[in-house]
Amino acid sequence: MADTKTRVAVVSDRAGYPLKKAVVEYLQGRDDIEVMDLGQDSPDVAIPYPEQAPKVARAVQDGSADRGVAICGTGQGMAIVANKFKGVYAVVADSVFAGDRGRIINNANVITMGGWITAPVLGVTIVESWLALDFTQTMEDRAEWLSSAFKTVQGIEEENFS
Repeated sequence: MADTKTRVAVVSDRAGYPLKKAVVEYLQGRDDIEVMDLGQDSPDVAIPYPEQAPKVARAVQDGSADRGVAICGTGQGMAIVANKFKGVYAVVADSVFAGDRGRIINNANVITMGGWITAPVLGVTIVESWLALDFTQTMEDRAEWLSSAFKTVQGIEEENFS
């Protein structure tokens, strides 16, 4: 039987390091996940989010990761940078609901979180819930509309990325 592990790339800057550490530890404990820890290996080194976010975005973009998690102080900078990569759909998830909706409604393949905002135990729960969901899941009555909206987003992407 083929290996069906979901490949998840994770990265942070210094502000997100404690939350990233908790998320990586959680993911490493799952048999169905292959973790790609792309760095911030210490809270003592300052690697800014514009240098870190592309690591996850490129991994998702080139297919070496199925999904990505990027963590900075607020999650906002990581989302802005990740969304500059074609085929990457990053949303800030500061609650389980936000993460779930990002996956179900927007087909987010990257979530970003803020280490200044989200406690590690909540961050792990957000990631766990987000990974358990598929695009349009629980919204089957709106699946056609959501798929059409996503195709519209992809069309906008095609127009604006060269």
